[in-house]
Amino acid sequence: MPVSPAMAEDLAATVADLYEAAEVTLIERIRQALAEGLDSPAWVELKLAAVGHLQAAIEQIIAALQTDAAGAVHQAVAEAYERGTQAAVAELGALAPTVAAIPPGTQAVDRLAAALVDDTRPVHLRILRTTVDTYRDVIARAASAPALGVQTRRQAAQTALDQFASRGITGFVDARGRAWDMRSYVEMATRSVVGRAAIEAHTERLGAAGVELVIVSQAPEECPLCRPWERKILTRTGPPGARDVQVEHATEDRTVTVRVAGSLPEARGAGLLHPNCRHDVSAYLPGVSRIPKPQASRGTYEDTQKQRYLERQVRKWKRLETAAMSDGKRTAARARVRAYQGRVRELVAETGLPRKSHREQLTTAR
Repeated sequence: MPVSPAMAEDLAATVADLYEAAEVTLIERIRQALAEGLDSPAWVELKLAAVGHLQAAIEQIIAALQTDAAGAVHQAVAEAYERGTQAAVAELGALAPTVAAIPPGTQAVDRLAAALVDDTRPVHLRILRTTVDTYRDVIARAASAPALGVQTRRQAAQTALDQFASRGITGFVDARGRAWDMRSYVEMATRSVVGRAAIEAHTERLGAAGVELVIVSQAPEECPLCRPWERKILTRTGPPGARDVQVEHATEDRTVTVRVAGSLPEARGAGLLHPNCRHDVSAYLPGVSRIPKPQASRGTYEDTQKQRYLERQVRKWKRLETAAMSDGKRTAARARVRAYQGRVRELVAETGLPRKSHREQLTTAR
């Protein structure tokens, strides 16, 4: 069967869920700490004196997150590698006994998992710094607002906490300079690694079976990076560039000429099979495989990006509901959640895009 980053999408979501649950827990912890004794004249002094206790509690949450995330990352990479392997075994059919005899890629799994753990280590440091800074900022705003006659202490605290809950823990920048919130960054990084694990396992098994050509599928609502490679034949390894190659016929004792668009590493370097990619690659058997016919898309790439935006808004307002310090604020946030969910339903009805309800859920600690 073909292999794609999408086949490991659920594994990345499982890892990202751990970070989102930690973020929700932190918002709740800050809200509880701020709400306690909010009407006391000595509230500011009490809250500043409690910074150390809050930081210790945050550090405990982060330590538990690090342990859980490290285990989840290794498990996700190992499962992705196994899925890629089994996809190749199923695809090659008669060659399955030969392929299955290849030792599992333990070293590859360990290498990819260790790289991802290293990439996410700075996330934990930023969680602590951002959360403590937010707590101090809320206290400072709440202390100064009544003196200025602008807001009550409760209103000021709620406004500052809302701003934190709205944006989440941010400040993560990828290699291309794009900014991400914590959950999106972790999910993107994990998708990249588990997708790579599945693809590496798949192509290694194909190579072991003597298959050197692969073909790229057509995916609906493709992005501009992937579009040039759709329905193209690629070499599994080798130099870049379009060219004719002479290869053995898959079932007959003769050679055939196949036009390739380049190599798989070249295409991946240009953006194919990126973390959110819906394309897959499969073995191309010269003289037997056929290039698939073009298929109509359900919507556009822009439609999918609008859907992702609406999903993020749903999760944002659910965080704001968690941060609410009054019933009125909770009710208002819940109404915004329903409004954005309604816009998601309208979009999928208009375009035919599949609704991914799990991407609208706010994961909480269990």
